[in-house]
Parts: sequence; structure tokens; C-alpha cells
Amino acid sequence: MRDSRRKCGVVGVSLDTIVGMQMTDMLATMTRDRRKLPGLAGPARVDRDTSALLKRVRAGDVAVLDQIDLDRPTADALVAAGAAAVVNAAPSISGRYPNLGPDALLAAGITLVDGVGPDVLRGVRDGTRLRLHDGGVFAGDRLVGRGVRQTVDSVAAAMAAAKEGLANQLEAFSANTIEFMRQDRALLLDGVGVPEVRVRLAGRQVLVVADGSDHVEDLVRLRRYIKEYRPVLVGVGGGADALWTAGHRPDLVVGDPAEMPDRVLTSGADVVVPAFADGHAPGLHRVQDLGAGAVTFPASGNPEDLALLLAHHHGAGLIVAVGFQATLAEFLDRGRSGSNASTFLTRLKVGGSLVDGKTAAELYRAPVSAAAVALLVVAVLVAAVAALAVTAVGPAVLGHLDRAFDSVFELVAGWVNP
Repeated sequence: MRDSRRKCGVVGVSLDTIVGMQMTDMLATMTRDRRKLPGLAGPARVDRDTSALLKRVRAGDVAVLDQIDLDRPTADALVAAGAAAVVNAAPSISGRYPNLGPDALLAAGITLVDGVGPDVLRGVRDGTRLRLHDGGVFAGDRLVGRGVRQTVDSVAAAMAAAKEGLANQLEAFSANTIEFMRQDRALLLDGVGVPEVRVRLAGRQVLVVADGSDHVEDLVRLRRYIKEYRPVLVGVGGGADALWTAGHRPDLVVGDPAEMPDRVLTSGADVVVPAFADGHAPGLHRVQDLGAGAVTFPASGNPEDLALLLAHHHGAGLIVAVGFQATLAEFLDRGRSGSNASTFLTRLKVGGSLVDGKTAAELYRAPVSAAAVALLVVAVLVAAVAALAVTAVGPAVLGHLDRAFDSVFELVAGWVNP
């Protein structure tokens, strides 16, 4: 049996030791070389399906996707996940209309390289460590794609040019509106298909929360409103979990159950699942597997609009919407242009009973509390006593008050101890 500690030219130094030293030096050199490489690096998360990708992105990841006209909801989800950078195979702003996603990414400090081309989706494996530098996408030293690194100035210029495409978008919107009205006019005009729910909505204020722009911040600002008025809390999709996280238990949830955690679906809230015209409701089986009940809502509108129609049809006195788009740019930037007709006609149907959450938070003023009134009274009394103490008539007035207090005290003592 040979000695495993073989000598190699140098007395007392084994071959294993020399090999170990060489490997250590090699790893140290590779580490130094990697540190010298310029740019931003992180593990890749790759998927053509943006919805599936958003569920897998973690802090520090480089999200590799293929989405033309990157919309604001997608950008907000990437920001919330903590993505370090985004590599888009398609142009993030095509010029069809001024979409808001790229600006939201840059405002959050996320690097955006777009127009890289579809080959990057085939050439990069999930988990590969990518490095972004000057518009190039590298896997180590190997260039796997090259695009345009967007800046605040480049996005602003592209957005200004994209405004010229609004006319075409509005024409397409008009056609979609006519088609939606043809399909769902019975729902809009007469409420045909609106399901019954257990929670009472008639005459009550209703707060509907979707997972749109700034919905978490708006919920914080509406905290005192919720505490005082106790509105019916309706969560739409991820908005249901936002309510729960903020310390509120939703009374009604609307949307795909796949977007909601088990704790929400089994909390006792009424669950309404959007369905196709033939009655098929994706995700309904998940609610049933959890042992919870649910009703379906067959319509072609998106879940946010169905929630508003549900509250309006059942007689809600006031509907406060949080996380819903409010401006023309947000309206067109939803990434779901086919549902804009539903949104437009729903707003017309709901009418004056709908209030934007930001507006409600701005206008709401909590009533003065009893503690504040008592503090004000004490402050006035202290000020009065101080004023009397420094005036010529002060001692006489204070003496009179002292004698009056003694008389009242003696009278009450006489009643207690006759």
C-alpha cells in the first residue's frame, strides 16, 4: 500500500499539498477576475410567460422576459420582488402608446436593457449568472445578447414620441367597446348573471382593493376611514392579500383563486370566481379542494370591473376603489387592452357612487376626538389661571373662586355625612 503523502521534489511537502495550493491559487485568481468584470450581475430568471416569471423572481435576480410595451403592473411586481435588473427581448416602449412600466423600473433603480431579441430566451438557462454592461448581456465573458440600456432621458423621449400613437389606440378601443356591449349588454343594463353573496352590501360603504399602483400606501392612508366607517372590504386578486397584510379581513374576494393565499380563501369571506360564458371558472377547484365555498360570475370583463358591478348591483351606497387606474395613461397601460371596454362601460354604469381611493384619503378628515376636546379645555383653563395670576384683579378673583369651591365642598360633605 503506497503512502498517500507522496514526496515531490521538496523535502517534507506532499503532492496533495502542492495540488491543494494550486487549486486555492486558481480559485483566488478566478474570484479576482470576476470582481474585476464591470457591470451589474445576478442570477437569471427566464420565462416567456410573464405571469409565471413574476412568481419566481427574487431579490437580486435578473428577470429575462419578452413583453412589448412593458406595463406598470408588471413593473410594480418586479419592483416589489426586488429584481436587480430586467432584460427584455422586446422593445419596452414600442411607440403604440405611452406605457408606464419602464419609467417605474428606472424610478426604483432597476437596470433595464431591452430590444435584446428572442435568442436571449433560448440562450440563457434559468439560474445562469448574467452580467449587464453597456447594453450587453454576458454569461461570464460570453456575450449572449445586446440591446439598449434605457435611461431616464431615453424613456422620456420614447414616451413623448409614443403619444402620437394614442389615436390608433382609441380607435381600437371604440371597436372593443361595441363588441363588449354586444356580448354583455344584459349584464350592464339589467344585472343578468350577477351572483348573490352572503355579505350585505345594500346602503353600505364598500372599499374595493386591487393590486394596482400604490395600493399599499393608499390602504395606510385610509386606515382611519376604515376604522370609523367600517366599510365592506372587497379584495380583488392580490388586493385580498394586501388587505390581510394590512391587518384587515376581507368580507368578499373576487378573482382567480390562484392569486390568493389559502388564509384568505378559508377566512370565511365570500369568494366570487370569474367564469367564461360557458360557465367554466379556472381556479374554482382550488377553492373546493380547500373545503371553502364559492360562486361563479360569468362575464368577459376583468375581475376589477366585476367587483364594481357586484357592489353596485347589490345597492352599495358608496364605492371607494383602491389600486384602480384613474388617468388616461394608466387606462391604456394596463397590458390588457381588450378589457378596456369593460372598464369604460363599468365606470359609466357605476356612475357617481364610485370614488377613487386617493381622492377619498385626501378628502377624509377624522372627527375631533373626546381626548382632544378635553386637552383643549385644560389648555384654556391653564391659560386663564395664568392670565389672572399676572393681573391686578387676579388675586381677588382667585380668592373668590377658592371660597366658592370651599362652600361647594362643605355642602357636598354635609350631604354625605349629615
